[in-house]
This record gives sequence, structure tokens and C-alpha cells, in this order.
Amino acid sequence: MQCNRLLNLSKQWYLHVRDETMAPARMVQFIKQHVTGCPICLEDPDIQDEILRITEIILPESKIPKAVRLKQEEEEAEREREKAAAEAEENNSTETEESSEEEFIEEDEEDPLPSEE
Repeated sequence: MQCNRLLNLSKQWYLHVRDETMAPARMVQFIKQHVTGCPICLEDPDIQDEILRITEIILPESKIPKAVRLKQEEEEAEREREKAAAEAEENNSTETEESSEEEFIEEDEEDPLPSEE
């Protein structure tokens, strides 16, 4: 955050939120209102990411806007799919190694040729 005024205001607002004299959603609203009218904040390239991070910290899950919640759930689901795909790939490579070992063992265990007497 490049704007010292927003930093000080955010600290004051957070104290109110912590003391339960201000709603967390109201704090986020005040931050967004400040950003739209502040030339320093408008030039800050990271301000939207910082607002999002603050929102995630102070707003309970049920109060986060539905669109943001859905995006977070989609990202989490994608990570789970990637993890499952990696585990499946690892299991497939392990099974392939085990099956080739089993085939090798089966070939060795054939009955011996009958001996001529």
C-alpha cells in the first residue's frame, strides 16, 4: 500500500471492526471508497490485490460476495484436480512397473520340460 492515509485509516477501521463497533463489510466499503477518490491509490498497481487480501482476512466466509467465493472455490477445485491427476499418474507408473515384474515372474514359473529317461 503506497498511500499512508489509507494505511492509517485502515488501521483505525480495523480497530473498530475488532471492537465490533464497525461491520467488516463496512470497512471494505470505506477502503474501496477511499481508493476511488485518492490519486495515490489510483496509481498503485497492487491496490486491488491488497484490497482482496484484506477482504479475505476480515470478512467471514459467509459474507464474502458470491462471485469472489465462487472464484475461490473454482481455484481450489482446480488444485484438487491437478493433485488427483498427479497422484493417478504416479499410481499408473507404479502399477506398470509392478505388472511387468509379475509377467517376468510368471514366465519363470512355467513347468520345467520333462526329462528324457
